[in-house]
Amino acid sequence: MRGAAKLLAPGGGGLTFARMRYAFLGAGKMATALIQGALRANLCSASEITVSSRSKSGLESLASATGVRAATSNAEAVAEADTVVLCVKPADALKALAEAGNALDGRLLVSVVTGMRIATLRKAAGCRVIRAMPNTAAMVGRSATAIAADADATREDIGTAERVFGAVGEVFSIAEDQLDAVTGLSGSGPAFVYLVMEALSDGGVAAGLPRKLALELAIQTVAGAAEMAASTKEHPALLREMVASPGGTTIAGLAVLESAAVRSAFLNAVKAAAARSKQLSED
Repeated sequence: MRGAAKLLAPGGGGLTFARMRYAFLGAGKMATALIQGALRANLCSASEITVSSRSKSGLESLASATGVRAATSNAEAVAEADTVVLCVKPADALKALAEAGNALDGRLLVSVVTGMRIATLRKAAGCRVIRAMPNTAAMVGRSATAIAADADATREDIGTAERVFGAVGEVFSIAEDQLDAVTGLSGSGPAFVYLVMEALSDGGVAAGLPRKLALELAIQTVAGAAEMAASTKEHPALLREMVASPGGTTIAGLAVLESAAVRSAFLNAVKAAAARSKQLSED
């Protein structure tokens, strides 16, 4: 135990958990978002986080902005950590673990590497593994993250992962064989939503609005619709019916979307992204 920290529950109560030291392999946008979230949530202090990265400039920038410790190697970063968060590109993952070497023994490895299965990670790292699929909304504390644990991961390990990703959004525990579908939906989903916002904005311009105003209206419309769905818990179909009055403007627009098979296009986009995730894991 390295002291205790308190994580406040939504209702105002508290959960006490063992304070930990973290190592982050990688200093990119996701690592930065997770580190900033952990510091905001008081999961640890900056001095309890060590980061290593192939990018010296990225590492120096992150250390300067957050106060975390910069390591000269992956093995050095891992040496004093309880939990290691792997935040590198898929092509660099196995090399990063090999460079950490025996320093990984006895640690918990949390991987956000797309398409790399637990069995592969476990074989390369030789320690307990949890896979996670967050999305880019982690940068604003609104990620949808799914986690899957290997058979040897403890309840404490799962709790650690839930706290790390809970600091940047919502967390869902699933079986590993569902992660490809999660990747297709919430991992790739932000890009699909941005495409919708772009199209709505362009539609506003085509209808006569100034571009800046059209974009601001599109962004707020998508954000408001998402917030309403989240707060009411109503099925999206019911919320859609609330907007679509008989013979009105919305139903006319929806008829165009249905004739263009937009619903099927989004469904197939999620399926294609999930299939690509599965292919990457098999490769």
